[in-house]
Amino acid sequence: MPRRTVAITLAAILLLASSGAAQFRGRGGRQGFNGRALEYAKLEDFDGGYQFCRLVFRNGSNGDGAGWSVDFPRADENLSIRLSELSRTPVSMDENREPKTLLLNLRQPEVFHCPILMMTEPGGAYFDEEEVANLRKYLLKGGFLWADDFWGEYAWAYWESQIRRVLPSGQYPIYDVPADHILFHQMFTVKEFPQIPGIGYWDGADRTYERPDARQAHLRAINDDRGRIMVLMTHNTDFGDSYEQEAVDPAYFMKFSVPGYAFGINVLVYAMTH
Repeated sequence: MPRRTVAITLAAILLLASSGAAQFRGRGGRQGFNGRALEYAKLEDFDGGYQFCRLVFRNGSNGDGAGWSVDFPRADENLSIRLSELSRTPVSMDENREPKTLLLNLRQPEVFHCPILMMTEPGGAYFDEEEVANLRKYLLKGGFLWADDFWGEYAWAYWESQIRRVLPSGQYPIYDVPADHILFHQMFTVKEFPQIPGIGYWDGADRTYERPDARQAHLRAINDDRGRIMVLMTHNTDFGDSYEQEAVDPAYFMKFSVPGYAFGINVLVYAMTH
């Protein structure tokens, strides 16, 4: 689609949703599992369309995070729906036209069927040696990991200690993604990297950070030997809440969900085409 047409489509669809429950029937809020049992993906669950793959992990005793299930399942479903509306990507839906999202852990071979893995609050994640080896293999075979929603220097240091066990710093440096990277222009033009607070932290005005030592949002990445992003880290910002909470508050939606979806869809399209 021409870029101008895409931009108009984004504005039209997202403005419609900002009225409240138009698209998502009022979905939002931290509803946890929403009655769903914890079931890991099986091989027959993959049907060829895009499916949001959420990484289930354990928290370390010294970590900083509320666990893998933060923003689940609404963020997974809502981002999948927006991807289907705003792009030509075929998104897998069930008989009720709900996205067929998946849960996976790093011990199961099915993880290699996911082009993109998403994890939330990685500042608390712990990987054992088997998980470290499998995540390294997944990434080097062409996989993509997006780690989102961790705040402050301690959470960053803890996460860095874990991901460095997977991808050593000497060969795979972490860098700040520049504003001219294709992630900012893949499908939608994103003029600046947004800092998105959880809706419970937003004061309705200018505050966009959740902790005093987290006032600056960081977009960081690790590339493979060919320059492809393998690990994307959105630190001091919470894209998951911008998807999960989109129907809760129209003002929050317009300020955070709109740029959150624009950047998030750019990320998904990049990961599936690189």
